[in-house]
Amino acid sequence: MNKDGLLKNIAATGYNVGFGAKKHFATYDIVEKMPGLIGFISTAFGVYALAFDALSHKFLSATFVVLGIIALYISFYDARKSSYEQAGVKLTTLYNRLRDLYRQVQSTSESDLSAYVEKLSELEGAYYAACISKQILFSDWYAHYKFFWQHQIDWVNEQKNFGLLRDKVPLSFAVFVAVAFVGVVAVLLRNIEYSCIRGLW
Repeated sequence: MNKDGLLKNIAATGYNVGFGAKKHFATYDIVEKMPGLIGFISTAFGVYALAFDALSHKFLSATFVVLGIIALYISFYDARKSSYEQAGVKLTTLYNRLRDLYRQVQSTSESDLSAYVEKLSELEGAYYAACISKQILFSDWYAHYKFFWQHQIDWVNEQKNFGLLRDKVPLSFAVFVAVAFVGVVAVLLRNIEYSCIRGLW
């Protein structure tokens, strides 16, 4: 393997490890913080609903029942949340070691890179051993934000050349936004059409 190929492989593994670390931290954050946030919002809504009759609407009540179900779903991960944090720490350490390896290979003038290839293989094995396969819903979206907008990824980007729409915005999130936009536009057009018809009569 030549130097350029090895640098690309290290950067590709760095992306997997760094994103994996942020995904584990994302699951931990959601499990740790969301139930409390949902509980606070529900309690505050319940208090204001006592004072304002407009808040006693069926749609709003149903929304908070759904939020309660979401909190119940999140609670299934609660027993293992410390495992996600520990895995995230291990993966972040591996990510930093990969960065150091990348810089070493980048600056070396050696023609025999077998020691570096072996080190990369060892770090990849540690990555696979540290990962937890089951992640909470929407952790991928949150991990994109944490990795691309909060993390130092310059050395990975040297090889990967990340693009905004292709890499930094999750495809499922882009589809969700597009569908939501089309739905809102359809509802608005329907209301405008309904208003026009009523105006004619």
